[in-house]
Amino acid sequence: MIRLDIFSDPVCPWCLIGKTLLDRALESRPDHPFAIQWHPFQLNPGLPKGGVGHVDYLAARFGSKEKAIQAMLQVAEQARIAGAEIAMEKVTRLPNTLDAHRLIHWAGIEGRQTPMVARLFRAHWREGEDIGDAATLARLAGEVGMEAAAVARLLASDADADDISARDRDARDKGVTAVPTFLIAQSYVIAGAQPVETWQQVIDELAEKLA
Repeated sequence: MIRLDIFSDPVCPWCLIGKTLLDRALESRPDHPFAIQWHPFQLNPGLPKGGVGHVDYLAARFGSKEKAIQAMLQVAEQARIAGAEIAMEKVTRLPNTLDAHRLIHWAGIEGRQTPMVARLFRAHWREGEDIGDAATLARLAGEVGMEAAAVARLLASDADADDISARDRDARDKGVTAVPTFLIAQSYVIAGAQPVETWQQVIDELAEKLA
């Protein structure tokens, strides 16, 4: 197996699009060599713990509410083309994702990391859930087979918060400036959401080298 490290944030729409395109490529190459690990990268680490209004945040970023809405619609269209579903009208909150990244880390310990990432994407982008809320995160953890009560206890503590923040800083120190970023075999970097065909080519070239 070859490690595929993915730096991502559940509130990044391009991370959802990138995962969707990668998933389609992996489905077309069921014998692919990748062992996937997800790593934290907070797009907005300075957000308050309770998050902020999504449109208000984007309006401040783009200069007006109209420009923010237009940008959101363009992203939703790109997601539709990729085969990802975004219900942008439901996405009313932009949460601080530190706790979501803690949950992804714990899911990895139990071998449930990719299902947990997928569930967080769906909760935020399709269902409009607040994935900064501890009770919501515990429930979502239970839905992928983790013990919800244990997750709730961990979320009520500071367990692994410093570690997640340190890993985020380390990724930035090593040159990760945006997500998604994919690191193949700890050597080759692919930045951004890539077409299915690009991933198929990468998989085919790796298979040829491994043959």
